[in-house]
Order: sequence, then C-alpha cells, then structure tokens
Amino acid sequence: MNHKKPLLALALLCAAELSHADEKEELLKLRNTTTNLIKQLVKQGVLSDKTANEMIKQAEADADQQVASAKSAAPPEKVVKEVVPADEVRVSYVPDFVKDQIRQQVRSELREEVVGDVMQKAKKEQWGLPGALPEWVNRFKLSGDIRLRGQSSFMASNNAPIGTYTDFSSINSNNGNLNNQDQFVNTTEGRSQGRERVRLGIDAKITDGVDAGMRLATGNISNPISTNQGLGNTGGKYAFNIDRAFLRYNAVDDDHFNWLTVMGGRTPNPFFTGGSELVWDEDLSFEGVMGTMRHHLFDKEFGNTSKGPTVFATAGMFPLQSSQGLSTRDKWMIGGQAGLDWGFDNQDSLQVGAAIYDYHNTTAKVDPLIDTCRTSACNSSAEVIQSAPQFMQYGNSLLAVSNTATGSLYGLASKYQILNFNGVYDLALFAPYHLKFSADYAKNIGFSANDIRSRYPGMANQIVTGGALSNALNSAGTNAWQVRADFGWTKFDVAGHWNVFSLYKYVGSDAVLDAYTDSDFHLGGGNNLGGTNVKGWVIGGNYGLMKNVWLTGKWFSGDMIMGPNYGVDVILFDINTKF
Repeated sequence: MNHKKPLLALALLCAAELSHADEKEELLKLRNTTTNLIKQLVKQGVLSDKTANEMIKQAEADADQQVASAKSAAPPEKVVKEVVPADEVRVSYVPDFVKDQIRQQVRSELREEVVGDVMQKAKKEQWGLPGALPEWVNRFKLSGDIRLRGQSSFMASNNAPIGTYTDFSSINSNNGNLNNQDQFVNTTEGRSQGRERVRLGIDAKITDGVDAGMRLATGNISNPISTNQGLGNTGGKYAFNIDRAFLRYNAVDDDHFNWLTVMGGRTPNPFFTGGSELVWDEDLSFEGVMGTMRHHLFDKEFGNTSKGPTVFATAGMFPLQSSQGLSTRDKWMIGGQAGLDWGFDNQDSLQVGAAIYDYHNTTAKVDPLIDTCRTSACNSSAEVIQSAPQFMQYGNSLLAVSNTATGSLYGLASKYQILNFNGVYDLALFAPYHLKFSADYAKNIGFSANDIRSRYPGMANQIVTGGALSNALNSAGTNAWQVRADFGWTKFDVAGHWNVFSLYKYVGSDAVLDAYTDSDFHLGGGNNLGGTNVKGWVIGGNYGLMKNVWLTGKWFSGDMIMGPNYGVDVILFDINTKF
C-alpha cells in the first residue's frame, strides 16, 4: 500500500489550517502528531520502519523546499531576515478549493486501501464467525465426480458360436462349477445398457508435509478395475465402497520442489503410464507401500522460463492376496520405475519411463491327486485353492489346478515379470491446441515354455491360452504395444474446449496380467470384460459443455489374435461432471 501521498497531504492540510496561529507551537504539535501517527502505523504493521523513515525524510525535504520557494517568491523589500529554528517548518497559505481537493483525495485513497486491508484480515481471521468454523474444518477438502454412461457392444457377424470360449473367471467365482449359466463367453449377442460411476474423495491435512486421502466409489467389491454400477436393479440401492484410503508424506526443499513422496495404504497408481491402459486400467487402485524420489538434473538457474529436466524413481511392494495360513504363500508384486520429465522453454514437454513389475507366488499349484479327483470327490489343499486367481478377465494361459465331480479351478500357467517402456511428447506448436504423441511397450520376460513344461509335466497340452484350448505354448504372446495421438485442448472441462484421439493396440495373451489391463477394450456382452490376446483400434473425443461438465465418446474395435474369430465393437457415450 502506498501511504506516502495521503499522509503527506494530510500533514499539508493540517499545516494550512494553522497558518494564522502561533506557527512554531502549532507546527511542533503537528510534527509530533504526524510522527506519532507514523510510529503507530509501524506498530500496527501497516508500514515498515524503512518506509516510515523515508516518509519523514521526504516530508522534511518537501517542507524545506516550500520554505525556500516562498522566500524566493516574496518581494525583496518585504523579506525579513530571521533565523528559522531547525525544528520549525513554514507553510504558505493554501486556498479553500485546494483544501477540498486534498480532502477528497485523502478520503478516497484511504478508503480503498484501508477497506482492502480490513477485508483481507477479516477473511484470514474469520471475523464475525466466532466458533462457527473450527480450525479442523480448514484441514479437509472434498472432491468428487459423477459419470453417466451409455454402453453398447456389437458382435462381428463371423464370430465363433457360443461355447467356443470358456469364461474361466465365472467358473472360478462359482467354485469351479462348469454347469453355471455363465460358463461360456458370449460371442454372438450384443448388448446395450446404462451405467453410472459415483466417486467422493476426502483429503485431509494432518500436519506439514503429511496428509491423508480417502475415496468412496460405486462398483463391484470383487472387481478391482471398474467402479461402474449397472442400471436396472429394480430400485435396489447402489453399493458404495472404500476405493482408496492412504497416508502420504511429501518432502519439499527451500525452492518448493517436491523431491520425495511416500505413500502407504490403498493408493492411486504411483507409476507413470502416459495415459496408457496397456498394463494398468485407469480405475485400478494399488495396495501397499511405495515411494518416489525426484531430482533436477541442472541447477534451478538452468531455465527461468521452463521447469527443466527432472529425473524420478519409484519403487513399491504390493500385496495381492494374503493366505489364511503361511505368509510364504502370499501373492505379491514388486515394482520399480525410473524416468525423465522435461519441460521445454517453448512449452513442449517430454515424459519417458522404464519399469519392471515382478509378480511372486501367482502361478498355479496343481493338486497331486488331480486325476483321481476327476472321478471322486476330493478336498484340495488351501495352497492349491488359493493359487486360483481371485479375479481375472481373460486371455492369460491357464490350466486346471483341481478337478471335482462338478468342475475345476484354474490358475496361471506362466510367471509374470513385465518389462514396460512408455513415453509421451506434448507438442505446443499449435497452442492453445496441443498435439500429443505417446507409445507404450510391454513384454513378459518371465514367460518360458520350458519352465512351464518342467513345473507341469505332462500337462502342456491341457493349457488354455488366449481363452481357448491351445496345443502349444506360444511365446509370441509375450509382447504388447500401443501407439496413440491426441489433438486439441489439454483440458476439456471448460465450455467449448475439445480434443480428439486415436490409438492402436496389440496385447499378446501373456504379455501382461489380464486382471489389471484395460477393462473396456474388447468388452463383450453379459459379464465379460476386457483382457489380453486382442488387437484393434480406439477412436474418441471430448467436448466441454460448461465448466466441469463435458461429453466423451469412444469407439473400440477389437479382435482376437489367437483362436477362433471373436470380434467386438464397443461404443461408449459419457456425460462427465466433477466437483
């Protein structure tokens, strides 16, 4: 706030009013009053000591200049020599209209500046609300979103008949019952339905650097990659579950650079994906402990107009399934990633990452009496039963781990050690529109045909690969890749903002764990979700209707890579909102 002008004008106005009084006494009083006023403003924090001293010096200099001007303007014959004390200031007569102008100026400037200060202080200290808003309220932040979706699946006319592909996920969830009505994948009948997703997030600041996050979401409890709720439940209420609950620590240096993040609990995906769902579905939450370190490659002076290159490294341990017995049978995933995030002066940006995801204790444990159990009732061990995945889509190589009179449980034949590379280049040449190119590649280096044969002697010809019976182990199914291009606004939750995109993906049967990959691609009818052993296109776009409301349209066209014909086209139309 510039207080010099109004205070000097105030002092001048007061001095003019006293021009016919005892000048020495009154001006001394004025000077002391003004000095005390300035000191009080310093005490109140309105002025700094430096500013106050400068104001006093400026006032004295202006007074001296006015005295000198008055003396030079007076007629020579009327000039009376006298000694002016050092602490005395003489001010010439000020007309009434000038006084009025000064009053109006002082009143206007003081009103604007003082009211602004008062309002700012009132907002900060919450004047007028004693006890209405406790301190803890300011530590919480609510957010959420609601999405309404129309979804239609269309089957290719040359698809194999129903009964060709077995729905092993449905069989496992029904305790190996091969006679349940959903034991086969729907390959011929399309379906349209409405779906809804509701999520409510709560973020809480615990102390400096430490916060907590929790999110509630709709969706099936046993499905980790979809928070959609199907419409048409005869008025039944939606399930609302805890989708995330975590603690997070952020370490920030003196330059406000977040160099360390540590999280634990059920968290957002800590790994850089570049927007790809080749390895991880976007709705997947991670359970475990993880941390990310970041470091500027150059000094902060590297580029004053860009954020410069930053390297990062992320590592974590994630329990997948705990056993009721020995912890040595627990299923785990250990992941690590290193990458580079570089923002350029021209607003372009580059992000790349390289990761390894190593799964432990996820392979099938076959019951030694499996052949006997085909003709008589057997109780398989807890280790055998637990080796069957709690959730899967379809596509990975499977084999039966136990047999009963009613059916079988199926487990994963291959080990999974996934090597993943992805990158994104954001080109701002057409700003405000951006052209973005991205690529993602994954390979399961844990797959070994010889290892599978040695672990399951005599059973290689019983392994199901890509959702159908395969007579040979195929190492060609260990590769997955995707290329994508986006053009338009980077944010489309504003009226009139838009973007369009297109991608092509190829996902081999055992390239990634089918349980966690994109759940919308090659989405069949009934309960069938996405999975591996598919290839095809995705085309879509977004359009902002108003602030925080936008439309999304996507068309998926996918076909099986191995096995009989099974092609699915999927159209999704979403109304998205966030708050």
